[in-house]
Amino acid sequence: MAKKPVKQFVCQSCGSVYPKWTGKCEACGEWNTIEEEQVQATPLSVVEHQRGQKIVFTGLDGDSAPPPRQEVGIAELDRVLGGGLVQASVSLVGGDPGIGKSTLLLQAACALSKQGRRVLYISGEESINQIRMRANRLGLENSEQRKNIELAACINVSDILATLEAEQNVSLVIIDSIQTMWLDSINGAPGTVSQVRASAFELIRLAKKKEFSLIFVGHVTKEGSLAGPRVLEHMVDAVLYFEGDRGHQFRILRAAKNRFGATDEIGVFSMTSEGLVEVSNPSALFLAERHGNIAGSAVFAGLEGTRPVLLEVQVLLAPKAGDSAPRRTVIGWDGARLNMLLAILETRCSLRFNSVDVYLNMAGGLRVTEPAADLAVAAALASALTRQPTSPGSVFFGEIGLSGEIRQVPQADLRVKEAHKLGFDEIILPKRVARGNAKLSEPKGLRLVETGHITDLVSQFMVSGE
Repeated sequence: MAKKPVKQFVCQSCGSVYPKWTGKCEACGEWNTIEEEQVQATPLSVVEHQRGQKIVFTGLDGDSAPPPRQEVGIAELDRVLGGGLVQASVSLVGGDPGIGKSTLLLQAACALSKQGRRVLYISGEESINQIRMRANRLGLENSEQRKNIELAACINVSDILATLEAEQNVSLVIIDSIQTMWLDSINGAPGTVSQVRASAFELIRLAKKKEFSLIFVGHVTKEGSLAGPRVLEHMVDAVLYFEGDRGHQFRILRAAKNRFGATDEIGVFSMTSEGLVEVSNPSALFLAERHGNIAGSAVFAGLEGTRPVLLEVQVLLAPKAGDSAPRRTVIGWDGARLNMLLAILETRCSLRFNSVDVYLNMAGGLRVTEPAADLAVAAALASALTRQPTSPGSVFFGEIGLSGEIRQVPQADLRVKEAHKLGFDEIILPKRVARGNAKLSEPKGLRLVETGHITDLVSQFMVSGE
């Protein structure tokens, strides 16, 4: 027997369910996000269970061919996807409003169309004329780029499903955005947890059945995470974040999840008047405006996925005002890790930062999360405090422990090769990496300086006696 509709209260931010309304969601901490929804509870009877078919299990042994891929034609996007779009795969692209998500996907659609692939672009936020205006603004006026792209403005998922069911030879379907989709069989307005979950499920099911690639555009919350239920991220095959400051030219496409490729891979783009332009060598671009004779600057050899990236760490020290506690302002790095490094420098190296405000910036708009940046940040801090510039040809990488020891970091060979390619002549790195990694060799014209403790690094900046 089918039960009557059950009322439940669902948080529209994280998807948590409560038996009654409350002002604050205990799971995510948001206020006034809990709304009433109705759920049709129809449990399966014993007879319905007996109608099921027996499933067949297959052994783990055996060879499986890699999934077929279709290269989009945008190298940075293909890199993040793991080599291109996988047939019948579902991807979710999220990012701040105005960051360039729709621009990137429209350019990707035109690149696929140029290869003779059929692309369907369904928008719930823009009209067809608005999409055409954006294409003209981006210079995508070539008929070869447009002839296989078909546009539609619709939010009714039932209509979309019926249309896609009848279409043939479709390579890619873009839904912009999933938060605007509405399924008439579900109570609730577009964007609610139940609507987003049900709409995504139906579209994903059809994509797997018809074997076309599907890309969702997703909204983000004010904290930067993808809006809607977290189950949406579990349902898709790849989750891509489009990051960057709208006032800055650089955009970073980052893979947070990828069932068909490596995670934490990045693609770098530059926003111009003609749309997004690929940056094949981001290290050179990040360091283009660097002045090597300024105190408080150091070059860090980082790693984003499989790509080595060199960027500048900038530190500015200013006298603190009054009797208040000194400020610690960080852009592009972890503020808690900065406080830890300051404590290490004060305790192990007798450097004093308690009378100055510290401002730390990772130039270029890239957010660094790996601990390998510790050594470069420490060098920039010591340089700023002693007013002794680092060597213009030096690159730093290494993790710093609480006792001041310099610890090894992965993929040192890739970092060394990237620094050598850009013309640097000296690399300061952990001692154990240089001795223990058989693959790490010293290229001609490049000097590897092994550093075992933070005091060895700081002593280089004490020439002036400060």
